[in-house]
Amino acid sequence: MFKDTTAKMLDMIEQSPTCYHVIDTLKKELEDNGFTRLEESQEWKIKNGGKYYVTRNGSSIISFQIPKKTFKGFYMIASHSDSPSFKIKESPELESAGLYIRLNVEKYGGMLCAPWFDRPLSVAGRVMVKDGANGIKMQLVQIDRDLLMLPSLAIHMNREANDGMKYNAQDDMLPLFGDMADKGKFMKAVAEAAGVKEKDILSTDLFLYNRVKPSIWGAENQYISSARLDDQECVYTTLFGFLKAKATDNVLLHCVFDNEEVGSGTKQGAASTFLKDTLERINESLGRTRQQYHTALANSFMVSADNAHAVHPAYGSKADPVNRPQMNAGIVIKYNANQKYTTDAVSGAMCKMVCEKAKVPYQTFTNRSDMAGGSTLGNISNTQVALNTVDIGLAQLAMHSPYETAGYKDAEYMAEFAYGFYTSKVEIAGV
Repeated sequence: MFKDTTAKMLDMIEQSPTCYHVIDTLKKELEDNGFTRLEESQEWKIKNGGKYYVTRNGSSIISFQIPKKTFKGFYMIASHSDSPSFKIKESPELESAGLYIRLNVEKYGGMLCAPWFDRPLSVAGRVMVKDGANGIKMQLVQIDRDLLMLPSLAIHMNREANDGMKYNAQDDMLPLFGDMADKGKFMKAVAEAAGVKEKDILSTDLFLYNRVKPSIWGAENQYISSARLDDQECVYTTLFGFLKAKATDNVLLHCVFDNEEVGSGTKQGAASTFLKDTLERINESLGRTRQQYHTALANSFMVSADNAHAVHPAYGSKADPVNRPQMNAGIVIKYNANQKYTTDAVSGAMCKMVCEKAKVPYQTFTNRSDMAGGSTLGNISNTQVALNTVDIGLAQLAMHSPYETAGYKDAEYMAEFAYGFYTSKVEIAGV
């Protein structure tokens, strides 16, 4: 039962080396399932029973299904398209040691630096190119071959290397591209991969990505490892549940925002107006009043889906003494007294009931009381649209590494949870 979901998810992750490719992969899947594209720059004409999607910046997307008749609220799951990586700067080529060409990069998000060394890397993202005399268009690009490497310094030249390294992003983390004879060839390689002329490229958003393929491993093949499990595992598994569900009593939405790893405070992030604008336009396009819109919000629910920390085999003391998530044990419901996570008694109860009805196991996560935690999509998006919200994820190891590990069974659990949530008829009274 678990094999097809996990295999499809890993295949989609491999197709999606950057946030722009995530959205492109989602668009293809949605269109194959009968969804119609809408443009923010045009008037929307939607109807009951319709299925639609809208993108922003090419890196965020909201897809939605409208019931055939009236609806009570909006039921949505939100996740994010971006992952920590290295972004390539303008004028990227740097001469090094009089012998080499390296690429000038800067950190995007908070990543583990050490695992980027000594593994095959390449480049993907988007280029903005001239389109005729006055036009500009976006073109996705992925150089689909082993192109770069971050070689470690030999132990003979740094005898203290195994005592812990502090990496300087400008000095230590610039990938090797070629020798001096390759000067001027990087943008040529980008143009060739994008299928455009180098002289037509006006600007770029390019990132490094790990070329190591996803794997299934362990004594009983119970683990998976891949780049970008955080948060593409949630993106694609919740999509499977969304596509299987049919809107009846509520508008169903699948939301994927960019820039979660850098705070979400962008025009396409969870703190932007993207969700609010979309909900308001749905309401208005269906001829509903402002009063009906606010009534719908009061009857709405959001699931913020972003992966969680499993107890580490070597560092068990870093986890809470009681709330200790493990891989292959189901949905992780995340709590924080200071509302870094939005889960409270109300939303937690709703989530647990959905899990029980869907026959999906669940577990809980809290940080150690002496350890600060990070925030995610839920509380940030609530600054724009206030909804009952629960924060969940799937347990994983090596979060923010370029090669992360999770449980083989959990992808199926999340897909089943998502379907159960979207088809839920649970009513919350007295709050």
